Amino acid sequence: MRLAAVRLVLFDIDGTLLSAAGAGRRAIHSALTEIFGTTGPADYWFDGKTDKQIVRELMRAEGHADAVIDERMSGLLARYVECLHEELRDPEHVAHAYPGVQELLDALARRSDVVLGLLTGNLAAGANAKLSAAGIDPSLFTVGAFGSDHECRPDLPAVAQRRAREMLGVDVAGQALVVVGDTPADIECGRGVGARTVGVATGRYSVTDLMRQGANAVFDDFRDTAVVVNGILGE
Repeated sequence: MRLAAVRLVLFDIDGTLLSAAGAGRRAIHSALTEIFGTTGPADYWFDGKTDKQIVRELMRAEGHADAVIDERMSGLLARYVECLHEELRDPEHVAHAYPGVQELLDALARRSDVVLGLLTGNLAAGANAKLSAAGIDPSLFTVGAFGSDHECRPDLPAVAQRRAREMLGVDVAGQALVVVGDTPADIECGRGVGARTVGVATGRYSVTDLMRQGANAVFDDFRDTAVVVNGILGE
């Protein structure tokens, strides 16, 4: 691999690579009920947010001050991860990768000019749990930026860039950095650092929604491996 030619492709997880069949929402609700006595508003959207952000916004809506939320955050997140593992073992709600995902990851992993990574609002432990439950090997991803690294999603690309420098000895910037996700938040955080952005309409948002956000390429799904690889890499 010529490090100067590396492209770092960062994937979101939920709604992009896989469906966790609601395990994350149920696990956070369980942990919130134990720690705060409430789940917060039932109509709250989790999409495109970090786990810490989700907890904060839900509990702010219930009237809790940030100081109280901060005091309880570590314990709540630890309990959330425990609940998540329990939920992912539920045979009635099975996590699964979306069609074409494994073929796409394999195709990108075979390229000498691509490094696979993750950019996700999930805690690192939660990300690994969801990937494993859906049959995706977490070790495919060399670089990761997680909700456990920063509460604000727009700050995560810089975390991934720093880790790429530390692990690969190369600066990855501009269109050499690619952010792939299913929400406007994914597209926005990638554009914020000048990255190439790629949307996929396997989550809540449509192709039109993601195109309007300014994605460089958008797909209905990842079934057509060759076309999606070209779209991700701008070839």
